[in-house]
Amino acid sequence: MSAPEATPGGEAPAAGTPASPEVAPAVVETSNGRTAEASMAPPSAAAPPAAAATTAAAVAALPQQLADHNNSNDVSAANEEAEEKMITEEYKVWKKNTPFLYDVVMTHALEWPSLTVQWLPSVKSQESKDYAVHKLVLGTHTSGSEQNYLMVANVNLPVPGAEIDNRTYDDEKGEMGGFGGVHGKVDVTVKINHDGEVNRARYMPQNEFVIATKSPSADVCVFDISKHPSVPPSNSGCRPEHRCKGHTKEGYGLSWNPHVEGRLLSGSDDGLVCYWDIKGAGQTVDATQKFEGHTSVVGDVAWHQQNPKLLGSVGDDRQLLFWDTSMDGSKPTTVIKDAHSANINCLAFNPFSEFLLATGSSDTTVALWDMRNMGKPMHLLERHSSEAGDGEVLGVQWASFDETILGSCSADRRVKVWSLSRIGEEQSPEDAEDGPPELLFIHGGHTSRVGDFSWNMNDDWVCASVSEDNILQVWQMAENIYAEEAENEEDPDEVEDQDLED
Repeated sequence: MSAPEATPGGEAPAAGTPASPEVAPAVVETSNGRTAEASMAPPSAAAPPAAAATTAAAVAALPQQLADHNNSNDVSAANEEAEEKMITEEYKVWKKNTPFLYDVVMTHALEWPSLTVQWLPSVKSQESKDYAVHKLVLGTHTSGSEQNYLMVANVNLPVPGAEIDNRTYDDEKGEMGGFGGVHGKVDVTVKINHDGEVNRARYMPQNEFVIATKSPSADVCVFDISKHPSVPPSNSGCRPEHRCKGHTKEGYGLSWNPHVEGRLLSGSDDGLVCYWDIKGAGQTVDATQKFEGHTSVVGDVAWHQQNPKLLGSVGDDRQLLFWDTSMDGSKPTTVIKDAHSANINCLAFNPFSEFLLATGSSDTTVALWDMRNMGKPMHLLERHSSEAGDGEVLGVQWASFDETILGSCSADRRVKVWSLSRIGEEQSPEDAEDGPPELLFIHGGHTSRVGDFSWNMNDDWVCASVSEDNILQVWQMAENIYAEEAENEEDPDEVEDQDLED
């Protein structure tokens, strides 16, 4: 999973420097997809007749080759223009329908793209205010020599009973719900120097001030943000409290143990899964264990939500592996080969059910697994589509308020919310055209790849999502959508296995 090319403020990157006109090579796309260069200089007078004839023929063919190449470029440019037009039209339709689909939408243009987003658990409210202050962890992906930062932002969200106006989407404020503009709906309050872009940032459940990050460096950095100033001194450099060693390449997989303080898990492009215990550790922390079972990039890692010694990993080798930290780590406890038909980018254990697991893949599907029977997925969620662009699934996350609610984000510019309790429900042909019954909601407010999203654990149904065009959105689907869902759902403790089966 490669990082996007960063541009400030969402602007297009500058055009490249033209080649020298003296002897400009003509670049021709060959039938096998490789690039060939044909020099525009005349053939040498000393060349043998056969060689000269061959060279002359090659030179004679260049005008047609260049014409074909230019035509190909024209077609590519036309396709890009058509796609941009389609995306613009889709966004206009989405914006027009926001009053019917959402209770709150906030759109904030970041200075640089953020590849990561996560709500922090703390909330600050005041009796005299109709809003509460929530916090988000973000990062930057700058270009060139620009400094990168780990960031914390305040987000004002309406409290229950607050009067909001959801009749229109305000372009100038970037919001729907008539809330947030006056109070500065998104305000970056903490910036900490970071080495390279922040691929991923996750806070430790036992102490929200402790945040781990992944970067282009092989090291995993751990910051205690309570020990850093809100604005870093100039030329202060990156100074994490801990640097976790063990990887040789960068990556994205990062997970804190929800049960035991200080236990950190990481997966990277070197094919390794590393585990550290930072509690009481010094500045440099060597890996407590290394798990070697993947043959390619490790896309994601996760701790089990009930078993403090169990973890999972997925990768570009299409494997889903389970590991036990009480064992030596030389072999995984469970190996699922070809768990998907393409790279596996993400996984998440259900916080309510000890047996339920979700994985997301570049094959555009989300697979649901029963850990008691791993022969095949229990069910596939199949609505992330390449019709809206590359449909690879980049993130999955279970809602903290309901066992049956799962979210997924994708390169197709969408965040989709699924309700497992609806699997198998009968549909009319018209409803089936909109998606399977378990597809509860589609957030279509982004116009670029959605790299990460996060459920708010204090405000049910509120999500934050970030896309590669510098946009952060905070949104909550309309109450009539999820209220209807709540009426139809069983108690989470009573959800049976057959509810998840095809």
